[in-house]
Amino acid sequence: MSTTTTRGVAQPAAAKASKARPRRGLRSNATLNFWLFTGPFLIGLVIFVFVPIGWSIWLSFFDARYTVTPSDFVGLDNYRQILTNSNFPDSLLTFTVFAAFIVPTTWALSLGLALLVNQLRFMRAFFRSVFFLPTAVSYVAAALIWKMSIFTGVRFGLMNTVLGWFGVDNIAYLSNPSPPWYWVVIVSLRLWIQSGFYMILFLAALQNIPAELYEAAEIDGAKRGWQTFRYITLPQLRATSTAVVLLLLIAAYQAFDEFYNLITTKATWAQTPLMELYKAALGTNQDYGAGSAGAVILSLLICVITLAQGKIMGFGRGEESK
Repeated sequence: MSTTTTRGVAQPAAAKASKARPRRGLRSNATLNFWLFTGPFLIGLVIFVFVPIGWSIWLSFFDARYTVTPSDFVGLDNYRQILTNSNFPDSLLTFTVFAAFIVPTTWALSLGLALLVNQLRFMRAFFRSVFFLPTAVSYVAAALIWKMSIFTGVRFGLMNTVLGWFGVDNIAYLSNPSPPWYWVVIVSLRLWIQSGFYMILFLAALQNIPAELYEAAEIDGAKRGWQTFRYITLPQLRATSTAVVLLLLIAAYQAFDEFYNLITTKATWAQTPLMELYKAALGTNQDYGAGSAGAVILSLLICVITLAQGKIMGFGRGEESK
């Protein structure tokens, strides 16, 4: 070992710094691991989402009857046809009204359930599971239960039985558009299925609100109840409320299963935009071009409404800009 002398005292020389060896294993192959984990999902996303979207946009400009590989370019004729020679515009108007009603109703019910469950001191997990359980039921199964057991038009239905106790005659909920009792069936079904899921979102947001905010508000003289809800709870739920409203809007315009299974006659007064596209693309004419044009219009409408709603509610803005 070599030594060095400092003021007559022999000291060992500093050892040479060894070169750092590259670490092997998972960290050294981070890029490879990333693609191994995300690659299958990205491939599925491209094949089952992006390719169909692009193909649908391409089909909307061609005469595609009974084929998905057309050759006759028709420009905007399919868009003109779906907007003038079908019930598609009426269905869009109807479901704009439907969305204007079902979205705030579901939002309020979900938030109310979340506030109630959050206040519980015992059996919170039980009630949370009970309210969330309907989310696991499919729209088809729920529609059959609503139509054949609860809102059936005969006197053996649950609702007609209850109304009969008060001397009310049987009501044909799903077979007559005037008065539009079918909306009671559809709205109650949607509320039953959807509210539990959005309740969980609100409940998670409520549990993330710092307790110090309520303590500071109480010191400042704020009363428990409406004042703390208005000035603390509701502003803290801004991001969650925006996400819930956007999801509800998209779900409202994509309604199909419950309408298709509830309305036996498939009458025009109960047609959803997706049902109109289903009739155009998979009906007797199998006009895939017109159906694709309607799908593009509906997608653009959802995008515009979503962006407008996000702009109004400040979705995506930083805290300093609010």
